[in-house]
Order: sequence, then C-alpha cells, then structure tokens
Amino acid sequence: GSAMAAAPAVMAADSFSAMYPEPIAMPREERDKFEHFKDNRIKQVAIEPVSTFSLDVDTGSYALVRQWLKQGRLPASDAVRTEELINYFSYDYPKTKSEHPFAVNTELTTAPWQPDHYLLRIGVQAQDSHAQQMPAANLVFLVDVSGSMDEPNKLPLVISSLQMLTQQLRPQDKVSLVVYAGRTEVVLEPTSNKADIVAALGRLQAGGSTAGASALELAYKMARKGYIKNGINRILLATDGDFNVGITSHEQIKDMVKRERETGVTLSTLGFGQGNFNDAMMEQIADVGNGNYSYIDSVSEARKVLVDEMSSTFNTVAKDVKVQIEFNPQQVSEYRLIGYENRQLNREDFNNDKVDAGDVGAGKSVTAIYEITPKGAASSVDPLRYQSEKSASATKASPELAFLKIRYKQPSATISTLLTQPLMSAKTITPFANGTNDHRFATAVAGFGQLLRQSSNMGNLNYGQVLQIAQQAKGADKMGTRAEFIQMVQNVQALSQKTALQAHAE
Repeated sequence: GSAMAAAPAVMAADSFSAMYPEPIAMPREERDKFEHFKDNRIKQVAIEPVSTFSLDVDTGSYALVRQWLKQGRLPASDAVRTEELINYFSYDYPKTKSEHPFAVNTELTTAPWQPDHYLLRIGVQAQDSHAQQMPAANLVFLVDVSGSMDEPNKLPLVISSLQMLTQQLRPQDKVSLVVYAGRTEVVLEPTSNKADIVAALGRLQAGGSTAGASALELAYKMARKGYIKNGINRILLATDGDFNVGITSHEQIKDMVKRERETGVTLSTLGFGQGNFNDAMMEQIADVGNGNYSYIDSVSEARKVLVDEMSSTFNTVAKDVKVQIEFNPQQVSEYRLIGYENRQLNREDFNNDKVDAGDVGAGKSVTAIYEITPKGAASSVDPLRYQSEKSASATKASPELAFLKIRYKQPSATISTLLTQPLMSAKTITPFANGTNDHRFATAVAGFGQLLRQSSNMGNLNYGQVLQIAQQAKGADKMGTRAEFIQMVQNVQALSQKTALQAHAE
C-alpha cells in the first residue's frame, strides 16, 4: 500500500491532471438525453420589437456541466442552458419593499466582447422568507431504487441528500416515502417524526428493474393523504433519469403532472448520476410540475439546494412569471437574449393567464441578459429595402431604451398581476469595467455558457477574458460558489487547449 500512497506526490506538480485524470475510453455507451436547441437569433427591432419569455429558476445544467468537467470532458452543447448557469449563483440585488413579491433591478453597460454594443441585465429578486415563515410542507419523496441506482453517486447520495433535508423540517412539516423499481411501495406514510424518516431512508437499497406500475400515482395519493391546505404540497422525484414510473409515454407523465398541479400538488426533480440520464425529461417534468430541476453531483450541491436555498427551492412566492420587453426602434436596432432558448413565449402568451411559466421561490434572484446594438452602431443584420426607416421614424421621440413588463400570479391566485417599468437610455453609457460586481460576474457566466455552446455571437471572447472578468467581479462570495466557478473556467481553459492540441496532432 505504501507505494500507492506515495504516488500522488509525483502528480502534484501537475495538479490539473491529478484532479482531472485523462478521460479513459468510456465503456458505457452515452445514453444521456438532452433536448437539442439553437442559440437565440439576433433580432431586428424594426421587425420584432417585442421579446417574451418565461423565467427559469432551474440550476440543473450548471451542476451537470461541472460533473462533465470533473471527468475531464467538455459537456455536450445541448447540456448547456446558459440561463441555468447564470441563475445558479445568488446575486445581491436590492430587495425593495413593494406590494409585489419581488423587486426588479436593471443595469446597462457596454459589452466586453463588443464595446459598441450594450448589455442590459434584468434582475428579479424575490422577497426573502425565513424558514420560520415558510408555510407548512407536505413532501413526498419518490425514490428510484432500480438496479442502476446502485452506484456511490446515486442511491447513497439520494439518501444522504434527503436525510439532510429531513433535518431541516419543523414539527408542522411531514414527509412520506414512496419507492419504485420492479415493484412500487409506500415505505412511509405521511409523518412528522424525523427519526422515522431518517431511518426509513437509511434502509433503502437498490435492485430490480425500473417499472413501478404506478409509482407516480402512488406518490400523488400520498400527497393527497398528507395534503396541507395553503401549505407546500410537493413531490420530490429522485432518479438517475430513467423514467419508467409506470406510465410509459413521456406525454402521459406530463399530462398527469399537469392535471395534478391544478389540485395544488407540485413536483420537483432531483437528478443523479450519468449514463442513461434523461436531462430533457427531468427539466420538462419539473417545469410542468411548477417545481424546479436540480442536478445533484455531490453532497455540497445537495446542501446548497435542499438546505441553504431551502426556501427558494420549496416556497413559491410568485407563480407563472413572464417577462416581456419592447425595444424602442429609435434607440436600439438589434437585440439578442442570452439563454432562455426553451423558455420563449409567443407575444400573445404574455396576457394569457392559461399559459404556464416559471415559478420563483422566496429569496431567489433570477437574471436575464440582453446584448443590444444601439442605433448608429454597425448592425449584424441588413436593413430591409422596402420598410427602411419609416417604422422607426414614425415612433415618437423618446429617451426610453425599452419598456419592461412582468406578469406574475400570487401563489394561490389564478389571475395575474402586471408590473411595468420604462428602461431609460443612458446619456452616458457605463463602461463594462465600472459595472457592479453582480453585473460583471453574471456576464462572465453568460460568456462561459456561450463559449461552451460554441456560439458564434461572442465576438473574440475567450476563456481567458471570462476568467479575468470573473476574478475581478468575485465580490464577497459567502458560499464559495464563485471561487468554484473561477476554478472551473481555468480547467476548461486547460481542457480546450488540450483538445485543440490533440486535434492539431491528428
């Protein structure tokens, strides 16, 4: 054993290769499923002045990307949802007291990769609720215990994650536990006894094929049994992403989740492991379930999602949050929303309260960044020959850059509330270097996501610049997540250089 113990010292010189060993040819086939999407186009204000999208509070993509990088692999571009990378971090946006459950914070600077373009950042900061004020929770743990879960980063991690969450519960909260594999079973009826919950979780073992005749139905049955009026009633589905919850077609699963959400039972997904991981489905089912999708690659991620951010994970303060922004053609010629590709809504969906959108939990900050081409700067898209400038000159002269509208519903409401705010054009635009730490850090993360996706819209931006911006904008970093991001960028930089060298060698 001593020879083995001495070995790492030799490798320490190149700590990158120690932390990220050469990727070995994977014996498993890649069966991870991601939804394919293209980057948002650059749009002309004269033709499409209005941009509408649903807020996205998921963070699954960030943890998934981190997991790939830990294995010394660059992630599949469809695994990178830039807005989930940006929203993984908490930002210190001002929490103004208002009649709305959130405050809106905007900032405008030049774009670091294109100095004659602007970056408009819109930050939504939900009001905080302390754990004490969180409504009573009725949680159903729906756990996949099929054979494929029998790996250290799967079932054992599920168990410790859910035990950690259980320790946070208060006397008014209850948990039931349903497992599925070859058979479906209620392991625990709704109870507030922490010791029983922790013990029941500890006894779980993996084995059997994934089927669970009606695991999902059984989970909803438990949710109804423990139902708390005006409380949080949520199913937490923990799986490595093979969705045989008894209902075979994905559409049927989504229909059921949609139907049940009308009764006040929501659903969140916790993803584990790799190999046959269905990221696309995990994300979609949580969206339909008015819950959130998190990918748990480590105990510290479990702690972040289920302990540190418990109230933003479970306590919804605003439902169906939609953002609509109309750009002023006299001030702006083009715009592009970075990320939110699969959150786009039609313009008419904004006022239609039947159309579902993202739900925001207490204390959560959600960020969206637009890159805009101001009037007068070189455009990327040729102007039209026949409609020329008349549409722009017909609009009344206004110093406004854009008009922002946000619609949301109170947690128990069916009718939405509207919030509007004109965004002024800055007579003197703030240079990027003078932007706030949060603005610059969010931009670094946005740039990182776009580079990983090999986006063609990022000018000459490279990982070195992303790294520099992130380091300078790190700020207080109480949770250490920004330091971890900086390390990730350094690793990608080394990885992409290595990949380039390999390509060159071939």
